[in-house]
Amino acid sequence: MSAQPNNIPTHVAVIMDGNGRWARRQGKARHTGHRAGVKSVRATVEAAAERGVSYLTLFAFSSENWRRPEEEVSSLMSLFVEALRREVAELHRNNVRLRFVGALEQLSGGLQKKMAEAEKTTAGNSGLVLNVAVAFGGRWDIVKAAQSLASKSAAGKLDASDIDEDMFADELQLAGIPDPDLLIRTGGEQRISNFLLWNLAYAELWFTDVLWPEFDKTEFDRALAYFASKQRRYGHTGDQVEAAEC
Repeated sequence: MSAQPNNIPTHVAVIMDGNGRWARRQGKARHTGHRAGVKSVRATVEAAAERGVSYLTLFAFSSENWRRPEEEVSSLMSLFVEALRREVAELHRNNVRLRFVGALEQLSGGLQKKMAEAEKTTAGNSGLVLNVAVAFGGRWDIVKAAQSLASKSAAGKLDASDIDEDMFADELQLAGIPDPDLLIRTGGEQRISNFLLWNLAYAELWFTDVLWPEFDKTEFDRALAYFASKQRRYGHTGDQVEAAEC
């Protein structure tokens, strides 16, 4: 079951949850779940590009994930480095543009360098834009935007009364990118978990019990079918939307 082409979301955001539980069910260490999840990342990127999605944003590592055991965090960082080394060339061949968002200054210098190199390599690509959120939190994003605008106001570069939603959005990590139309969360939980708090204001939310390492193109198509079934009203009535579509 797949969505009709004219109902494909422009921007899909994904909370990739369930790696640890998948590993536990397999009787394995948590880091094996994260490693297994890389396969699902690859399948999701391919599916998004094939279905005509323009932007895909993956929640790879949250601000709160720093609180996890040191061994697990270290394993995740090593996996990021390995994935960059292995996947960037393939992304580049498939015309995918890779971007990283979040408090990247919290990462090691070596990892920051590899991320910058990956962004530079794919910067000229015109296909799917893949945003990877690392050390990212929705509240952090909003606070940083507020601080930036406050500094500009204090410097006399803008009047506080001129600040509107568009100006505020231009200070966020995903500035210049359409807000997500669809949020997918795997793993059975039904919450946003401090992801794109501002940007998800009008997103359709699709939750699945499937754990992230088991998420594949079939599951992605189920999410797209759910999205295609929704009437997006943005405060209007259904009759108004139908009249505008005629």
